[in-house]
Amino acid sequence: SEIRSSLHESDRQRCDIVIGKLSDEQMEQLTLCVPSPVVALDTPFMDDLRNRGVEIISEVEFAFRFAKGKLLAITGTNGKTTTTSLVYAIMKSVCKKVFLVGNIGFSYAERAMETDDESVTVAEISSFQLEAVQAFHADVSAILNITPDHLNRHHTMENYIGCKEQIARNESKEDTCVLNRDNVYTWKFAKECPAHTVLFSSQEKLENGLFLDGDQIILAKDGKRECFLRFSESTLVGICNAENIMAAIAICLAAGVKKEQMLPVIRQFRAVPHRIEYVATKGDVSYYNDSKATNPDAAIQGIRAMDVPTILIAGGYDKGNSYDDWIKEARPKVKELVLIGQTAPQIAACAQKYGIESLYFAETFDEALKHCTEIAKEGDAVLLSPACASWGMFENYEQRGDLFKEYVNQL
Repeated sequence: SEIRSSLHESDRQRCDIVIGKLSDEQMEQLTLCVPSPVVALDTPFMDDLRNRGVEIISEVEFAFRFAKGKLLAITGTNGKTTTTSLVYAIMKSVCKKVFLVGNIGFSYAERAMETDDESVTVAEISSFQLEAVQAFHADVSAILNITPDHLNRHHTMENYIGCKEQIARNESKEDTCVLNRDNVYTWKFAKECPAHTVLFSSQEKLENGLFLDGDQIILAKDGKRECFLRFSESTLVGICNAENIMAAIAICLAAGVKKEQMLPVIRQFRAVPHRIEYVATKGDVSYYNDSKATNPDAAIQGIRAMDVPTILIAGGYDKGNSYDDWIKEARPKVKELVLIGQTAPQIAACAQKYGIESLYFAETFDEALKHCTEIAKEGDAVLLSPACASWGMFENYEQRGDLFKEYVNQL
């Protein structure tokens, strides 16, 4: 099988590997289960394990029990990868031994035994990875935002919020949790979070924390304000990325990094692939790859970054999200909505409800791309920002984005 062939001989020598159903005898021997993050915890198999008294913990909990050093952990519906990557770049510039783990790079468990008292681990943590944590806690954590996502897995918004909050539930006042003042759920959590909280905002002028004032990122402490840097000094675009930078600054300040150490890294930091990523300009048409926008809230940030008539490619796997807020945001800018995948009919119905009449249904991704190049005029933008997962048509969002970039670069 595919799984069997992927196993290294060294893995087979270190432990018994069972592929398929476990026997009753094997089930009786189990004391600990560390499921993959993609395995739901509410299945009959998991219920059976719990009934047998088997301890079920997530991979990040398992790794945490063995890891040493400082842990900086970041979660949120959107912005995790950009923020985590920037924090990693900053920490790498000032520390000798830094690991990038979690939902990005290596798994935490792969690196846990390499950590020591002087190392720093920067972790991007998903809601799936937080479902079964017990003692896990970071020295500095962050919840960037919480908006509806993965409800096909978590079933209710309350469950999803609860998973995200787990990143800081075990912290103390000696730890720090960075939270978004503008998000209703993270702002509510700030009032009950056990850690010392630091806020950031793109909408409010804060007495304490970081906020955006025009182009300036302001650091405020007890009402005293200083300009940390201008957002335009960075290479990133969009309010969402200003928020990501503020969160990264707050995390690194809490970790002991000085302003002058951060600034050169922030100024040189490049956009994470597939997140409002400028690809090229061909025939005076600009192409942007926002394939990582796998939910409507992320796609809102993508369309907000556009300031010209935009041909928007959207659609994909249905995660049970509502598209209303995204479509309302997109309507003034969208020249044509090009739809792909399982959710095309739902998005089309929502688009028509809010007055977007120019729709095109593409049977394949290649057809969608060809259509966009045919109708795009000088000064337009073509934006791949699907608002949906890639499953069903692609292996992952990276493949979707890579195919988009490959097509554009061959024009």
